[in-house]
Amino acid sequence: MTHVGIDRRKLLVLGVGGAALGAGAAQAAGMQVPTSEGPVQGLIGEAGLRFLGIPYAAPPVGELRFAPPRPPAKRNGVLKADAFGHAAVQASTPATSDTELGRALQAVFPSQKDVATQSEDCLYLNIWTTGVNVGGKGSKPVMVWLHGGGFAYGSAAWPMYDGANLAKGGDVVVVGINHRLNVFGYTHLPQVEGSGNAGMLDIVQALKWVRANIGAFGGDPGNVTIFGESGGGAKVSYLMAMPSAKGLFHRAVVQSGPGVKAVPAERADALRKALYAELGLADGDVAGLRATAPDQLLSASAAAEKKMPGVGFDRAGFAPVVDGKVLPHQPWDPKAPDISADVPVLIGINKDEMTLFMASAPWFGRLDEAGLKAMATAIFKDKADAVLAALKADFPNETPTYLACHLTTYGRMFAGSVQIAERKAAQGKAKAYFYLLEWETPVGPFKTPHTLEIPLVFDNVETSRPLLGPGPAPQVMARQMSAAWVAFARTGDPNTPVLPAWPAYEAGKRSTMVFNQTSRVVEDPYAATRQAVT
Repeated sequence: MTHVGIDRRKLLVLGVGGAALGAGAAQAAGMQVPTSEGPVQGLIGEAGLRFLGIPYAAPPVGELRFAPPRPPAKRNGVLKADAFGHAAVQASTPATSDTELGRALQAVFPSQKDVATQSEDCLYLNIWTTGVNVGGKGSKPVMVWLHGGGFAYGSAAWPMYDGANLAKGGDVVVVGINHRLNVFGYTHLPQVEGSGNAGMLDIVQALKWVRANIGAFGGDPGNVTIFGESGGGAKVSYLMAMPSAKGLFHRAVVQSGPGVKAVPAERADALRKALYAELGLADGDVAGLRATAPDQLLSASAAAEKKMPGVGFDRAGFAPVVDGKVLPHQPWDPKAPDISADVPVLIGINKDEMTLFMASAPWFGRLDEAGLKAMATAIFKDKADAVLAALKADFPNETPTYLACHLTTYGRMFAGSVQIAERKAAQGKAKAYFYLLEWETPVGPFKTPHTLEIPLVFDNVETSRPLLGPGPAPQVMARQMSAAWVAFARTGDPNTPVLPAWPAYEAGKRSTMVFNQTSRVVEDPYAATRQAVT
């Protein structure tokens, strides 16, 4: 076995001069790592090695559009893994303004870059590590990141997802994955088995690649954590209920994206029929769908979704489907999935999740009580008065604007997260741990918005200043949160010396780690809201 670590002398020999990895980084001379398909050669920087754009499956094009992924082909020669692979095909989002708010949003959602690099040939992964074990088994915990963006957009190339600092600081191996999205990943076709969950099966294929190859990159294939935020958190939730994913991961982290339910088959069938109608094709004309240009297919899928708006907070649109096989049943309803009973779960939310999406709304900062009541009624129907009373009890000093944000935060994020924690704890096997990020960014009107925890977990404070703001406070948060995530990946328990003792979640106490400059454990935070919403 040959072990290759990283030190400053090695950096100087390779011509990097100790500088952090950037556009001018040298290729790692002789730093070739064998994989199932052939050797790969990555880049080296001060924080360690990175191997970018490694194919983990065959391109899902032509006859493979909508089909489950196939293993990648063997290669002749060395793959230079020095650039991110293509992002999945996805719709462009509106450009943001050159304001403090706009710059923060650009830092969080650089979707224009994803659209510029998009392709159906998108099944690539990236690896960050501080050493390789050519010919041997690695020992470092492996943390596999599933990106956000719902099931519609996003990629593993977003700056705040860079795994170098997490890999170096936590002595772990970090993996980021691209996979099929939207209509390409989740069109439920009876003629193509698994098509309604092709994007999820892509992730399963990536985890199989990790199991087969990650040892050479220093990782332990017997200690794999899947973690994700928003849509990535839902992907983690669903993988825990998929038979094909059993045994491919050993811990799970759900950040601000509980996936309690997936799309029912009958709803997916109706959406498919609407898609065919938009394209002027007969239902069942799979060949016609495969012959349709990607941009036309994407446009038609958006039109089909508009004709089938979501119902309450149930998942809708092109997203994973309860098809009876890939997803045999609703993943976390009415109970935790038995298939992953031995997998511990870390789950939680941010205090003000929805401000990120609502801060640009015309009513933001001007909402009155009547407008708040109308919003509550639209979401919670006959429970609106009880939910509003509970919110005001839990947040007595908030304005109607921020109460409106809490209204949707706790409907979309809190209720489902509590359900997963409750049901995992009730299973009586592997433990669940619950967290709440309370620290507020000084940037804009966000407070503690959706995505705020990501650069803290990845310890990417400096590159995320447009969202985190200046000063030492963000780094204080990063030290706490990154350490907890690494501890959980290593042992299944997030307790670390930098935090107070963190008990597992159970229905009697509902112990929750509240992350702030001085973090603390709180029993049953926002109890009034929980009781009203759940």
